[in-house]
Amino acid sequence: MFRRLTWTLMLVVILASMGTAMAAEVRIMEVDTLKGLLEDPELVVLDVRTGRDWSSSDLIIKGARRVDPRDFDTWSIGLDREKIVVLYCA
Repeated sequence: MFRRLTWTLMLVVILASMGTAMAAEVRIMEVDTLKGLLEDPELVVLDVRTGRDWSSSDLIIKGARRVDPRDFDTWSIGLDREKIVVLYCA
């Protein structure tokens, strides 16, 4: 699965810490790094794909939760600021 994701235009962004409205630090994460974190209970993976990118894809990271990036103000409130939050789209 991850090999296929590597070949797609996958963007994985990690939010190291959440401010009240935006992240304090944002970094791009390599696929192999994410693979190494998938079993970590401190990891939250959010699928932020929209429209056809989401509905027509069979590429899903196990355990990822789908959220609408346009509703950031709504779903970001419930995020644990102590966890590693990864947003991805393809």
